[in-house]
Amino acid sequence: MIISGEYKTRLYRRESVIIFDEVQKFPRAREAIKYLVADGRYDYIETGSLISIRENVEDIVIPSEERNLKMYPLDFEEFCWTFGEEQLIEYIKDCFQNKKPLVQSQHKKAMLLFRQFMLVGGMPQSIVAFLENDRDFYAADKRKRGILNLYREDIMKIKKAYRSKVLAVFDQIPGLLSKHEKRVKINNVEEGFRAIQYEDTFFWLADSMICNECFSCDDPNVGFSLTENRSYVKCYMGDTGLLVSHAFDENELSDGELYREILLDKLSVNEGMLYENAIAQMLTSNGHKLYFYTHYNDEKHRNDIEIDFLLSNNSKLKYKMYPIEVKSSQRYTITSLIRFREKFGARIGDSYVIHPKNLSVRDDGIICLPAYMTFCL
Repeated sequence: MIISGEYKTRLYRRESVIIFDEVQKFPRAREAIKYLVADGRYDYIETGSLISIRENVEDIVIPSEERNLKMYPLDFEEFCWTFGEEQLIEYIKDCFQNKKPLVQSQHKKAMLLFRQFMLVGGMPQSIVAFLENDRDFYAADKRKRGILNLYREDIMKIKKAYRSKVLAVFDQIPGLLSKHEKRVKINNVEEGFRAIQYEDTFFWLADSMICNECFSCDDPNVGFSLTENRSYVKCYMGDTGLLVSHAFDENELSDGELYREILLDKLSVNEGMLYENAIAQMLTSNGHKLYFYTHYNDEKHRNDIEIDFLLSNNSKLKYKMYPIEVKSSQRYTITSLIRFREKFGARIGDSYVIHPKNLSVRDDGIICLPAYMTFCL
Protein backbone atom coordinates (compact mmCIF):
# COMPACT_ATOMS: atom_id res chain seq x y z
CA MET A 1 0.00 0.00 0.00
CA ILE A 2 2.80 2.44 0.92
CA ILE A 3 4.81 1.64 -2.26
CA SER A 4 1.72 2.04 -4.43
CA GLY A 5 0.96 5.40 -2.84
CA GLU A 6 4.56 6.66 -3.08
CA TYR A 7 4.95 5.81 -6.77
CA LYS A 8 1.29 6.26 -7.76
CA THR A 9 1.39 2.81 -9.33
CA ARG A 10 -1.11 0.05 -8.73
CA LEU A 11 0.43 -3.36 -7.94
CA TYR A 12 -1.16 -6.54 -9.30
CA ARG A 13 -0.70 -9.87 -7.53
CA ARG A 14 1.61 -12.21 -9.54
CA GLU A 15 1.86 -9.64 -12.33
CA SER A 16 3.84 -6.69 -10.96
CA VAL A 17 7.63 -6.66 -10.66
CA ILE A 18 9.56 -4.48 -8.16
CA ILE A 19 13.12 -3.48 -9.10
CA PHE A 20 15.84 -2.78 -6.54
CA ASP A 21 18.20 -0.59 -8.56
CA GLU A 22 21.79 -0.07 -7.30
CA VAL A 23 21.08 -2.73 -4.66
CA GLN A 24 24.77 -2.81 -3.69
CA LYS A 25 24.29 0.53 -1.89
CA PHE A 26 21.93 -1.03 0.64
CA PRO A 27 22.83 -4.69 1.38
CA ARG A 28 19.97 -5.02 3.87
CA ALA A 29 17.51 -4.66 0.98
CA ARG A 30 19.23 -7.57 -0.70
CA GLU A 31 18.92 -9.64 2.47
CA ALA A 32 15.20 -8.78 2.68
CA ILE A 33 14.55 -10.43 -0.70
CA LYS A 34 14.30 -13.77 1.11
CA TYR A 35 11.16 -12.66 2.95
CA LEU A 36 9.69 -10.74 0.02
CA VAL A 37 9.94 -13.80 -2.22
CA ALA A 38 8.43 -15.96 0.51
CA ASP A 39 5.51 -13.51 0.64
CA GLY A 40 4.81 -14.63 -2.93
CA ARG A 41 2.74 -11.73 -4.26
CA TYR A 42 5.30 -10.09 -6.58
CA ASP A 43 8.54 -10.74 -8.44
CA TYR A 44 11.77 -8.84 -7.74
CA ILE A 45 14.77 -7.82 -9.83
CA GLU A 46 18.03 -6.66 -8.22
CA THR A 47 20.43 -4.63 -10.36
CA GLY A 48 23.70 -2.89 -9.62
CA SER A 49 27.45 -2.84 -9.97
CA LEU A 50 28.76 -6.39 -9.94
CA ILE A 51 31.99 -5.16 -8.34
CA SER A 52 30.30 -3.63 -5.30
CA ILE A 53 27.74 -6.43 -5.03
CA ARG A 54 30.68 -8.83 -4.58
CA GLU A 55 32.22 -6.62 -1.91
CA ASN A 56 29.21 -5.40 0.10
CA VAL A 57 28.18 -8.67 1.72
CA GLU A 58 29.43 -8.21 5.28
CA ASP A 59 26.92 -8.90 8.06
CA ILE A 60 24.17 -10.07 5.69
CA VAL A 61 22.93 -13.51 4.72
CA ILE A 62 22.93 -13.97 0.93
CA PRO A 63 19.40 -15.15 0.08
CA SER A 64 19.31 -18.58 -1.57
CA GLU A 65 16.28 -17.37 -3.52
CA GLU A 66 18.50 -15.25 -5.78
CA ARG A 67 18.93 -16.44 -9.36
CA ASN A 68 21.86 -14.79 -11.13
CA LEU A 69 21.61 -13.62 -14.72
CA LYS A 70 24.73 -12.36 -16.50
CA MET A 71 24.10 -9.19 -18.46
CA TYR A 72 26.58 -8.50 -21.26
CA PRO A 73 26.98 -5.40 -23.40
CA LEU A 74 24.93 -5.62 -26.59
CA ASP A 75 26.53 -7.84 -29.21
CA PHE A 76 26.43 -6.99 -32.91
CA GLU A 77 23.04 -8.64 -33.47
CA GLU A 78 21.42 -6.63 -30.67
CA PHE A 79 23.25 -3.49 -31.79
CA CYS A 80 21.62 -3.84 -35.22
CA TRP A 81 18.19 -4.27 -33.64
CA THR A 82 18.51 -0.77 -32.13
CA PHE A 83 18.85 0.57 -35.69
CA GLY A 84 15.83 -1.39 -36.94
CA GLU A 85 17.98 -3.77 -38.99
CA GLU A 86 16.18 -7.01 -38.08
CA GLN A 87 15.86 -8.05 -41.74
CA LEU A 88 19.59 -7.60 -42.33
CA ILE A 89 20.32 -9.81 -39.31
CA GLU A 90 18.03 -12.57 -40.61
CA TYR A 91 19.72 -12.32 -44.01
CA ILE A 92 23.17 -12.64 -42.38
CA LYS A 93 22.02 -15.74 -40.46
CA ASP A 94 20.68 -17.30 -43.65
CA CYS A 95 23.95 -16.66 -45.52
CA PHE A 96 25.94 -18.17 -42.64
CA GLN A 97 23.71 -21.24 -42.57
CA ASN A 98 24.04 -21.79 -46.31
CA LYS A 99 27.70 -20.70 -46.53
CA LYS A 100 26.99 -18.11 -49.20
CA PRO A 101 28.23 -14.50 -49.45
CA LEU A 102 25.94 -11.54 -48.93
CA VAL A 103 24.99 -9.36 -51.86
CA GLN A 104 27.86 -6.87 -52.00
CA SER A 105 25.72 -3.83 -51.14
CA GLN A 106 24.42 -5.60 -48.01
CA HIS A 107 27.94 -6.72 -47.08
CA LYS A 108 29.14 -3.10 -47.22
CA LYS A 109 26.17 -2.01 -45.13
CA ALA A 110 26.84 -4.72 -42.53
CA MET A 111 30.55 -3.85 -42.35
CA LEU A 112 29.72 -0.18 -41.83
CA LEU A 113 27.42 -1.17 -38.97
CA PHE A 114 30.14 -3.41 -37.54
CA ARG A 115 32.64 -0.54 -37.55
CA GLN A 116 30.07 1.64 -35.79
CA PHE A 117 29.64 -1.21 -33.29
CA MET A 118 33.39 -1.22 -32.60
CA LEU A 119 33.41 2.54 -32.00
CA VAL A 120 30.19 2.93 -30.01
CA GLY A 121 30.25 -0.46 -28.26
CA GLY A 122 27.38 -2.23 -26.60
CA MET A 123 26.88 -0.24 -23.39
CA PRO A 124 23.26 1.02 -23.46
CA GLN A 125 24.15 4.56 -22.28
CA SER A 126 26.67 4.91 -25.11
CA ILE A 127 24.20 3.69 -27.74
CA VAL A 128 21.44 5.99 -26.47
CA ALA A 129 23.80 9.00 -26.58
CA PHE A 130 24.86 8.01 -30.12
CA LEU A 131 21.27 7.77 -31.37
CA GLU A 132 19.90 10.81 -29.54
CA ASN A 133 22.69 13.03 -30.92
CA ASP A 134 22.29 12.11 -34.60
CA ARG A 135 24.92 9.36 -34.49
CA ASP A 136 27.57 11.53 -32.88
CA PHE A 137 30.56 9.40 -31.84
CA TYR A 138 31.88 12.09 -29.52
CA ALA A 139 28.60 12.17 -27.56
CA ALA A 140 28.92 8.38 -27.14
CA ASP A 141 32.55 8.78 -26.11
CA LYS A 142 31.63 11.14 -23.25
CA ARG A 143 29.22 8.55 -21.88
CA LYS A 144 31.84 5.82 -22.19
CA ARG A 145 34.41 7.89 -20.30
CA GLY A 146 31.83 8.30 -17.55
CA ILE A 147 31.49 4.50 -17.36
CA LEU A 148 35.28 4.06 -17.25
CA ASN A 149 35.43 6.53 -14.36
CA LEU A 150 32.79 4.50 -12.54
CA TYR A 151 34.90 1.37 -13.07
CA ARG A 152 37.87 3.17 -11.59
CA GLU A 153 35.83 4.37 -8.59
CA ASP A 154 34.60 0.83 -7.98
CA ILE A 155 38.14 -0.53 -8.18
CA MET A 156 39.17 1.99 -5.51
CA LYS A 157 36.60 0.41 -3.16
CA ILE A 158 38.12 -3.07 -3.22
CA LYS A 159 40.55 -4.45 -0.66
CA LYS A 160 43.87 -2.63 -0.44
CA ALA A 161 45.78 -5.89 -0.77
CA TYR A 162 45.26 -6.03 -4.52
CA ARG A 163 43.71 -2.65 -5.41
CA SER A 164 46.94 -1.24 -6.91
CA LYS A 165 47.55 -4.38 -8.98
CA VAL A 166 44.01 -4.32 -10.39
CA LEU A 167 44.43 -0.65 -11.35
CA ALA A 168 47.83 -1.37 -12.91
CA VAL A 169 46.44 -4.14 -15.13
CA PHE A 170 43.30 -2.13 -15.97
CA ASP A 171 45.44 0.79 -17.16
CA GLN A 172 47.71 -1.50 -19.17
CA ILE A 173 44.95 -3.27 -21.15
CA PRO A 174 45.19 -1.09 -24.32
CA GLY A 175 48.97 -1.44 -24.30
CA LEU A 176 48.80 -5.21 -23.86
CA LEU A 177 46.30 -5.59 -26.70
CA SER A 178 48.25 -3.35 -29.07
CA LYS A 179 51.19 -5.78 -29.00
CA HIS A 180 51.49 -8.30 -31.81
CA GLU A 181 51.10 -11.33 -29.55
CA LYS A 182 48.59 -9.70 -27.14
CA ARG A 183 49.15 -12.38 -24.52
CA VAL A 184 50.73 -11.76 -21.13
CA LYS A 185 53.01 -13.98 -19.14
CA ILE A 186 51.57 -13.24 -15.73
CA ASN A 187 54.82 -13.30 -13.77
CA ASN A 188 56.22 -10.67 -16.17
CA VAL A 189 53.53 -8.04 -15.53
CA GLU A 190 55.44 -6.33 -12.75
CA GLU A 191 58.78 -7.24 -11.31
CA GLY A 192 58.74 -8.52 -7.76
CA PHE A 193 55.20 -9.90 -7.69
CA ARG A 194 54.42 -13.60 -7.69
CA ALA A 195 52.36 -14.98 -10.56
CA ILE A 196 49.55 -16.08 -8.23
CA GLN A 197 48.96 -12.47 -7.14
CA TYR A 198 48.36 -11.34 -10.71
CA GLU A 199 46.35 -14.43 -11.54
CA ASP A 200 43.90 -13.26 -8.85
CA THR A 201 43.95 -9.77 -10.38
CA PHE A 202 43.01 -10.98 -13.87
CA PHE A 203 40.34 -13.22 -12.31
CA TRP A 204 38.92 -10.24 -10.41
CA LEU A 205 38.67 -8.12 -13.59
CA ALA A 206 36.96 -10.99 -15.42
CA ASP A 207 34.67 -11.85 -12.51
CA SER A 208 33.49 -8.23 -12.34
CA MET A 209 32.87 -8.39 -16.14
CA ILE A 210 35.15 -5.44 -16.86
CA CYS A 211 37.32 -7.79 -18.93
CA ASN A 212 37.12 -11.08 -20.79
CA GLU A 213 39.93 -13.53 -20.02
CA CYS A 214 41.37 -15.78 -22.71
CA PHE A 215 43.68 -18.59 -21.50
CA SER A 216 46.31 -20.57 -23.34
CA CYS A 217 45.43 -24.20 -24.06
CA ASP A 218 48.52 -26.42 -24.34
CA ASP A 219 46.89 -29.53 -25.81
CA PRO A 220 43.45 -28.77 -27.28
CA ASN A 221 41.31 -31.83 -26.62
CA VAL A 222 38.11 -32.85 -24.86
CA GLY A 223 37.58 -30.04 -22.36
CA PHE A 224 39.97 -27.15 -23.00
CA SER A 225 40.05 -26.38 -19.27
CA LEU A 226 41.90 -29.68 -18.60
CA THR A 227 45.04 -28.41 -20.37
CA GLU A 228 44.66 -24.66 -19.91
CA ASN A 229 47.84 -22.82 -18.98
CA ARG A 230 46.96 -19.97 -16.63
CA SER A 231 50.44 -18.51 -16.72
CA TYR A 232 49.57 -17.08 -20.16
CA VAL A 233 46.48 -14.92 -20.56
CA LYS A 234 44.99 -12.44 -23.00
CA CYS A 235 42.87 -9.78 -21.33
CA TYR A 236 40.20 -8.17 -23.54
CA MET A 237 37.93 -5.32 -22.51
CA GLY A 238 34.37 -6.51 -21.92
CA ASP A 239 33.16 -3.84 -24.36
CA THR A 240 35.06 -2.73 -27.48
CA GLY A 241 33.55 0.76 -27.42
CA LEU A 242 34.99 1.22 -23.92
CA LEU A 243 38.36 -0.01 -25.23
CA VAL A 244 38.35 2.77 -27.87
CA SER A 245 37.78 5.41 -25.17
CA HIS A 246 40.27 3.71 -22.83
CA ALA A 247 42.98 3.46 -25.51
CA PHE A 248 42.79 6.92 -27.07
CA ASP A 249 43.09 10.30 -25.45
CA GLU A 250 39.96 12.44 -25.46
CA ASN A 251 41.71 15.02 -27.67
CA GLU A 252 42.53 12.31 -30.22
CA LEU A 253 38.85 11.52 -30.57
CA SER A 254 37.37 15.03 -30.45
CA ASP A 255 38.41 15.97 -33.99
CA GLY A 256 36.76 12.84 -35.41
CA GLU A 257 39.80 11.74 -37.44
CA LEU A 258 40.01 8.34 -35.75
CA TYR A 259 36.31 7.70 -36.37
CA ARG A 260 36.66 8.59 -40.04
CA GLU A 261 39.66 6.30 -40.51
CA ILE A 262 37.91 3.32 -38.94
CA LEU A 263 34.62 3.91 -40.79
CA LEU A 264 36.46 4.19 -44.11
CA ASP A 265 38.61 1.13 -43.28
CA LYS A 266 41.84 3.16 -43.49
CA LEU A 267 43.17 2.79 -39.96
CA SER A 268 46.36 0.77 -39.77
CA VAL A 269 47.43 1.41 -36.18
CA ASN A 270 45.63 -0.61 -33.51
CA GLU A 271 42.76 -1.77 -35.76
CA GLY A 272 43.79 -5.38 -35.14
CA MET A 273 43.39 -4.72 -31.42
CA LEU A 274 39.84 -3.43 -31.88
CA TYR A 275 38.86 -6.21 -34.29
CA GLU A 276 40.10 -8.98 -32.02
CA ASN A 277 38.49 -7.40 -28.96
CA ALA A 278 35.14 -7.16 -30.78
CA ILE A 279 35.36 -10.84 -31.76
CA ALA A 280 36.17 -11.80 -28.15
CA GLN A 281 33.20 -9.72 -26.97
CA MET A 282 30.80 -11.39 -29.41
CA LEU A 283 32.02 -14.91 -28.58
CA THR A 284 31.70 -14.23 -24.84
CA SER A 285 28.15 -12.91 -25.30
CA ASN A 286 27.32 -16.19 -27.03
CA GLY A 287 28.42 -18.13 -23.95
CA HIS A 288 31.88 -19.25 -25.11
CA LYS A 289 34.76 -19.42 -22.67
CA LEU A 290 37.81 -18.03 -24.47
CA TYR A 291 40.95 -20.04 -25.23
CA PHE A 292 43.89 -19.56 -27.60
CA TYR A 293 46.78 -21.76 -28.75
CA THR A 294 50.44 -21.12 -29.48
CA HIS A 295 53.28 -23.49 -30.37
CA TYR A 296 56.89 -22.56 -29.74
CA ASN A 297 59.40 -23.85 -32.28
CA ASP A 298 62.71 -24.57 -30.52
CA GLU A 299 64.67 -24.60 -33.79
CA LYS A 300 63.31 -21.24 -34.98
CA HIS A 301 63.24 -19.76 -31.44
CA ARG A 302 59.78 -18.31 -32.00
CA ASN A 303 56.11 -19.26 -32.13
CA ASP A 304 55.29 -20.87 -35.45
CA ILE A 305 51.58 -21.48 -34.71
CA GLU A 306 49.27 -18.86 -33.19
CA ILE A 307 45.50 -19.42 -33.12
CA ASP A 308 43.50 -16.49 -31.78
CA PHE A 309 40.48 -18.42 -30.47
CA LEU A 310 39.39 -22.02 -29.99
CA LEU A 311 35.77 -23.10 -29.74
CA SER A 312 34.46 -26.55 -28.85
CA ASN A 313 31.23 -28.47 -29.46
CA ASN A 314 31.56 -29.71 -25.83
CA SER A 315 30.75 -33.28 -26.86
CA LYS A 316 32.51 -36.10 -25.01
CA LEU A 317 31.69 -38.77 -27.62
CA LYS A 318 32.04 -36.83 -30.90
CA TYR A 319 34.44 -34.08 -29.85
CA LYS A 320 35.33 -31.40 -32.36
CA MET A 321 37.10 -28.07 -31.96
CA TYR A 322 36.89 -25.01 -34.17
CA PRO A 323 40.03 -22.85 -34.54
CA ILE A 324 39.59 -19.16 -35.41
CA GLU A 325 42.11 -16.69 -36.81
CA VAL A 326 41.18 -12.99 -36.79
CA LYS A 327 42.48 -10.76 -39.59
CA SER A 328 41.72 -7.04 -39.65
CA SER A 329 43.28 -6.28 -43.06
CA GLN A 330 42.24 -7.22 -46.58
CA ARG A 331 45.54 -9.00 -47.27
CA TYR A 332 46.85 -11.70 -44.97
CA THR A 333 48.33 -15.19 -44.72
CA ILE A 334 46.94 -18.11 -42.67
CA THR A 335 50.09 -20.20 -42.25
CA SER A 336 49.37 -20.77 -38.54
CA LEU A 337 45.88 -22.10 -39.20
CA ILE A 338 47.13 -24.48 -41.89
CA ARG A 339 49.85 -25.84 -39.57
CA PHE A 340 47.34 -26.20 -36.75
CA ARG A 341 45.06 -28.26 -39.02
CA GLU A 342 47.99 -30.48 -39.96
CA LYS A 343 48.87 -31.02 -36.28
CA PHE A 344 45.35 -31.65 -34.90
CA GLY A 345 43.41 -32.63 -38.03
CA ALA A 346 41.36 -35.47 -36.49
CA ARG A 347 40.03 -33.24 -33.71
CA ILE A 348 38.97 -30.32 -35.92
CA GLY A 349 35.49 -29.58 -37.21
CA ASP A 350 35.28 -26.38 -39.24
CA SER A 351 38.15 -23.89 -39.37
CA TYR A 352 37.44 -20.16 -39.58
CA VAL A 353 39.16 -16.99 -40.67
CA ILE A 354 37.32 -13.84 -39.55
CA HIS A 355 38.14 -10.91 -41.83
CA PRO A 356 36.67 -7.68 -43.31
CA LYS A 357 35.79 -9.36 -46.63
CA ASN A 358 32.65 -11.24 -47.65
CA LEU A 359 32.03 -14.91 -46.88
CA SER A 360 33.98 -17.44 -48.91
CA VAL A 361 34.99 -21.10 -48.62
CA ARG A 362 38.54 -21.98 -49.67
CA ASP A 363 39.47 -25.09 -51.62
CA ASP A 364 40.92 -26.63 -48.44
CA GLY A 365 37.58 -26.16 -46.63
CA ILE A 366 38.59 -23.21 -44.46
CA ILE A 367 35.59 -20.86 -44.06
CA CYS A 368 36.33 -17.13 -44.28
CA LEU A 369 33.67 -15.13 -42.45
CA PRO A 370 33.05 -11.38 -42.41
CA ALA A 371 33.58 -9.99 -38.90
CA TYR A 372 29.89 -9.16 -38.38
CA MET A 373 28.99 -12.86 -38.79
CA THR A 374 30.81 -13.88 -35.60
CA PHE A 375 27.57 -13.82 -33.59
CA CYS A 376 26.39 -16.82 -35.66
CA LEU A 377 29.16 -19.10 -34.33
